[in-house]
Amino acid sequence: MTQLENPMSTTASARPVGSASVLSRLYLSRFVFAAAWAAFLLASGSGLTVWTRLLLLLYPVFDVAAAVVDARSARAAGPVKALYVNMAVSVLAAVGVAVAGASGTADVLRVWGAWAVVSGLVQLLVGVARRRMGGQWAMIVSGGISVLAGASFFQGASKDNPSLTSLAGYAVLGGIFFLVSAIRLSRSARRG
Repeated sequence: MTQLENPMSTTASARPVGSASVLSRLYLSRFVFAAAWAAFLLASGSGLTVWTRLLLLLYPVFDVAAAVVDARSARAAGPVKALYVNMAVSVLAAVGVAVAGASGTADVLRVWGAWAVVSGLVQLLVGVARRRMGGQWAMIVSGGISVLAGASFFQGASKDNPSLTSLAGYAVLGGIFFLVSAIRLSRSARRG
């Protein structure tokens, strides 16, 4: 999730390879985090325990940290407005998840769904803006899937016995897309 502006602006024409290298490492760490997070969520069971609430809070907090790293690396490539939007949305999601965790699983799914829709739109737009950098088609697809997943979380919240297990699948799928982008960006950086 990054800027909406063209990452290959004239001020950054000498830096795309370095940015690609940083993004590749960031995307790889996001894959590892998502996979581990999903495993811990599945292992924690279906109830909203203190541990589960902590895990649910950790995911958007990690997203904020990743956006900060991304913003620092992308600064040379121009404005990073979309990253700031992503940071704000993820901070709101963390607060929302903390509050919703006290209300129940359905409310957590609603907050997570809203976050998935908005952050997915941002990710899709950023991927389009960065497409010349390479490795972004996976981010574009992932952003679109995030929007659809967010809508499904809303639908799942209205069921009689809503479950958080769909969040683990969402995290793993998103992580796989980050891994694909990391590999493609790494190849682009080596060729550049």
